[in-house]
Amino acid sequence: MAEHTSSSITIEAAPADVMSVIADFARYPEWTGEVKETEVLATDDRGRAEQVRLVLDAGAIKDDHVLAYTWHGDHEVSWSLVKSQMLRALDGTYALEPLAGGERTEVTYRLAVDVKIPLLGMIKRKAEKVIIDRALAGLKKRVESAPQG
Repeated sequence: MAEHTSSSITIEAAPADVMSVIADFARYPEWTGEVKETEVLATDDRGRAEQVRLVLDAGAIKDDHVLAYTWHGDHEVSWSLVKSQMLRALDGTYALEPLAGGERTEVTYRLAVDVKIPLLGMIKRKAEKVIIDRALAGLKKRVESAPQG
C-alpha cells in the first residue's frame, strides 16, 4: 500500500495531551463524527490498545472493522487493518512533533485506504483527505477544549 494521503495541523497542547486523546478509544464517538462505537479487544503491557473494533458510519461507507495498533514511543502510533466488511486495507499513522518547547504539537496524519469495491484513485484520495481533515479538526478541537493537567 504505497500511496497514502497526509495532512498536518498544529494543536495548542503538549504532545502527551494530544496522545492521551488519540489513545482514548472509548471517547472516539464523542469527537470523531464517523466512529459510532469502539471496543478495545487487546492491550499491551502498558495498557495501550493493540486491537480495536470500530463501527464506522461515514455516509457512503459504513463498516465494522478491527485495527491493530503499534505504538512507537510516546509520539507516534500506527495502525493496520485486521478485518473488515468493506475495506481491503487501512493503514494510518499519527506522528506528533513537539513545537515551542513542547507547548504545542504538530500532528501529521497519514492514511491509505483500499476498499473492496472499485474506486478511481482520485476519488479514493479525496475520500482519504476528507477523513484526515475531519479527524485532525476533531482532534484539535477535542484536545484544545479539554482541561489541561
